[in-house]
Amino acid sequence: MAAPSAETFARLADLAAITDKAARETRPLYETFTGKELATIPVATAEDAVAAVERARVAQKEWAKVRVAERAKIFNKYHDLILDRRDWLLDLSQAETGKARTSALEEVIDIAMTSRYYARTAAKTLEKKTVQGLFPVLTKTTVNYRPKGVVGVISPWNYPMTLAVSDAIPALLAGNAVVVKPDSQTPFCALAVAEILYEAGLPKDLFAVVPGPGSVVGTALVESCDYIMFTGSTETGRTLAEQCGRRLIGFSAELGGKNPMIVAKGADLNHVADAAVRACFSNSGQLCISIERIYVESDAADEFTALFSDKVRNMALTAEYDLAGDMGSLISESHLETVKRFVEDAVEKGATVLAGGKARPDLGPLFFEPTLLTDVTPEMMVYRTETFGPVVSIYPVASIDEAIEQANDTEYGLNASVWAANEADGEAIAERINSGTANVNEGYGPAWASYGAPMGGMGASGMGRRHGAEGLTKFTEVQTVATQRLLDLGGPSWLDQKYFSAALPWAVRAMKYLPGR
Repeated sequence: MAAPSAETFARLADLAAITDKAARETRPLYETFTGKELATIPVATAEDAVAAVERARVAQKEWAKVRVAERAKIFNKYHDLILDRRDWLLDLSQAETGKARTSALEEVIDIAMTSRYYARTAAKTLEKKTVQGLFPVLTKTTVNYRPKGVVGVISPWNYPMTLAVSDAIPALLAGNAVVVKPDSQTPFCALAVAEILYEAGLPKDLFAVVPGPGSVVGTALVESCDYIMFTGSTETGRTLAEQCGRRLIGFSAELGGKNPMIVAKGADLNHVADAAVRACFSNSGQLCISIERIYVESDAADEFTALFSDKVRNMALTAEYDLAGDMGSLISESHLETVKRFVEDAVEKGATVLAGGKARPDLGPLFFEPTLLTDVTPEMMVYRTETFGPVVSIYPVASIDEAIEQANDTEYGLNASVWAANEADGEAIAERINSGTANVNEGYGPAWASYGAPMGGMGASGMGRRHGAEGLTKFTEVQTVATQRLLDLGGPSWLDQKYFSAALPWAVRAMKYLPGR
């Protein structure tokens, strides 16, 4: 297993939704593990993005006429094809992102499970529903779900396969077309999942991938699409929300997080330490829902810290295309410098490094050790600001109340992890944390992969939700159709209006005693 061939990259580049590829500038893409050039990608213009939206708009009108059950057949097939092509997808993901293969596998599994969930549930969720009308029998009220039109998806580099397509799946099943702007560092991952989607039977113009800078392509999508789905930084999310607000189009976003873990005395600390490695260092910590702060009750703090420190120090960093390693590299030189700056700032201001803390150029140009800090104080950048890298801090606390107070002392509210002596205590703690998802006895996986439940952030961590029914219906315009029968709201023609108006309050009072009223 290794990086895909030059022929593979050329084939994928040809799928980019760019009108005249030969006339466009190109930019090189590098194997993150080594810095070696892998391929070049044409860079789209705003005109390319608008043209893709226009083609998508034409295709969407026909797609909306297709029964949901027929649309679902494509995504059931997509589920199987994604799993069949997993090794190729894992190679490509590792080549573009430098992540460990286990983290790349999370992407493949997530795409498959998202496809299966929405293929099975979309028809029922989107079917016309009869709801309570104004008057029993006299008023029939139905709710219809109509597609938005063209959905723009602006996806990030950290999970560039699943975040390019997994929000698009419910959007497409709802009858929309989708135009994706992938991150400029990872366009081939988005093109790969698009290629397989076309093979599953989706018309090409319904799912277009337009690689180019956010300031150009992203802006064009915001100015021409009917809904925007974004995953990325809080700062960019605020800008996009403002732009969408000016056009009065819908916007949903999963943004940053400074996610806490709470460890109560009585928890199985060895088990917690094992799980904390996954929770903190999956994808080299470049994960919006990964843990960056650990609050441990004082009675358990020393033992947990010793166990966790030992496990972190023994993590295997890898630049190999296999499942042997625990953690890969960071994505870019600029991100490596950010992580180094956070750690150096903490150390200069008195933090203690218990594990890691250094770049590892001997392994590759962008490797940084998984790092564990203690004695972190509020004046350090790492205390409140999202690092988005393999850096986590431990804070002993006197009580669970203090742990919860500290966990909630942030503008973010994306994910949390809780460990206690028993399930009931863990759930009680989780319900007091201000986060869109909270995991008891794990780091992030169970809540993320509970596809029937909404996933998203509170506060500065986002708006709207993905997954669950809301992750589908947000891509629709909900229409109410109410039909009045037998008797209109002016009353019967033979009854004077003043008598009818006087009787209405009595009728409303009587309805209180009817079932469901």
